[in-house]
Amino acid sequence: MSTEKKPDYVVFNEETQKYDAALKPYATSVGAPVITTTDTAAWKNRSINKVNHKISAKFLELKAEYDKMMEEFEYNKLIFDANFSFEPIIGEVYHLYKRDNNDYFLSIIAPNQCNFNFIGSFYLNTDQIWQKVDQDSNASS
Repeated sequence: MSTEKKPDYVVFNEETQKYDAALKPYATSVGAPVITTTDTAAWKNRSINKVNHKISAKFLELKAEYDKMMEEFEYNKLIFDANFSFEPIIGEVYHLYKRDNNDYFLSIIAPNQCNFNFIGSFYLNTDQIWQKVDQDSNASS
């Protein structure tokens, strides 16, 4: 090993006894190009905002679907607990009414043909699930 001290600008590795300036990940002389770190904060912030927006939008979609499913569940529970003395036919529209004693009943009589306390009109689909029908759709049935 050489005990001679090398100048600061000379990059000499004492352990390997070699000049290794070219192997260093940083500048070793005044004439070397400036190495600057990339500022990733702006990119990270943009990415975080995009991800947050995307997740928020997906959450709102799922929440809307969940709310729709829960409304459908509540209506189905209400109809299956209601009184009716006939077997509903798939594809037909039926009307749900509420009696004065708070009992519900299902009927084929349209709301414009009676004075019952009308709750809503429902269509029995092929999966045996009741789907609420808009009032405008009832007018023709």
